[in-house]
Amino acid sequence: MTESGNGPLSGVRVVELAGIGPGPFAAMLLADLGADVVRVDRPGGAGLRIDPAYDVTNRNKRSVLVDLKTPNGVAQVLELAERADVLVEGYRPGVAERLGVGPDECLARNPRLVYGRMTGWGQQGPLADTAGHDIGYIAITGALGMIGPPDGPPAIPANLLGDFAGGSLYLVIGVLAALQHARAEGGAGQVVDAAIVDGTAHLTAMIHGMLAAGGWQDRRGANLLDGGTPFYGTYETADGGYMAVGALEKQFYGEFIRLLGIEDEAPGRDDLAAWNDLRTAIAARFKTRTRDEWTAVFEESDACVAPVLSLREAPQHPHLAARGTFVHHDGITQPAPAPRFSRTPAAVRRPPARPGADTEEIARDWQAPGLLATAPAGPPDTPAAVPRRAEQA
Repeated sequence: MTESGNGPLSGVRVVELAGIGPGPFAAMLLADLGADVVRVDRPGGAGLRIDPAYDVTNRNKRSVLVDLKTPNGVAQVLELAERADVLVEGYRPGVAERLGVGPDECLARNPRLVYGRMTGWGQQGPLADTAGHDIGYIAITGALGMIGPPDGPPAIPANLLGDFAGGSLYLVIGVLAALQHARAEGGAGQVVDAAIVDGTAHLTAMIHGMLAAGGWQDRRGANLLDGGTPFYGTYETADGGYMAVGALEKQFYGEFIRLLGIEDEAPGRDDLAAWNDLRTAIAARFKTRTRDEWTAVFEESDACVAPVLSLREAPQHPHLAARGTFVHHDGITQPAPAPRFSRTPAAVRRPPARPGADTEEIARDWQAPGLLATAPAGPPDTPAAVPRRAEQA
């Protein structure tokens, strides 16, 4: 019987051809939702420079070790694809085809397979065959240019905006939509081309509408949601911490300046000419107390003010702790699966998969005896070096 644990995708089988970044994160999300994800690891490792035991993006998965540069390895992957509902790969365009595990080969074995492709630039276009990483993908879509102060360079949002929001989440949406079609009467499998540039551009849809309507200026720090207003931004506190202010609506703004203690001296909110003075007054007031002191002042109010926490601090926030937004599993504090389901709750069921550790179990559960034929040796204990490009060769 297929391992599925719980979650709404219980019973869905997914093959993930190992990579780094957005592909594994997308497969983790499917696994969190209950899918039986088999990660096909390569001899030598996929390239993330941490011990596999700490690679949370591989939680809730199982692993087999396959050398795709051998005929036996190709046969093993096709055997899995024949039994799967979904396959996810993150190679640069054309690599899967050259290896013999491209869409044509896999769909020939399994016509209802959803073949998900995760790349930065997409399968076609002038940049499709070039190297890339998150920062470049979000740069050409206009998203990176929106973020940061007006008098400084664009701020880099780690790899959250491109890799995971514009990439992983769009791949999962596409896979689930294609899976629905494949399972419908008369449906069939298909290829899902999830390019980070496409997904990131799609995320800016509302801003493009505002730009067309004249409600958004095409420059940083000059708009309602990019720090252009003094009541939507971050302010330093006396101890070097920061508070995030999002008091956009008038009623929330009124609560904000009242609790901040500048209600009688603040310039008018609607006087754009006085916004620099208002920003200066807000900044000066925040510098009079520590972050924790201001947190206590605004706690449970409608002022729309929150402390800016670090990654290590976030799990201890009372609201997140009460909701169980983070969990501690197998020695690692990590985000809990999201979103939540009333009838089919998801959970962290397994620690990060160790390369090749589950071959016998998967061969039995998937009835894929070919996995047991001349399995390659496992990777060394030391983590491999990070490859120079996001799409793997």
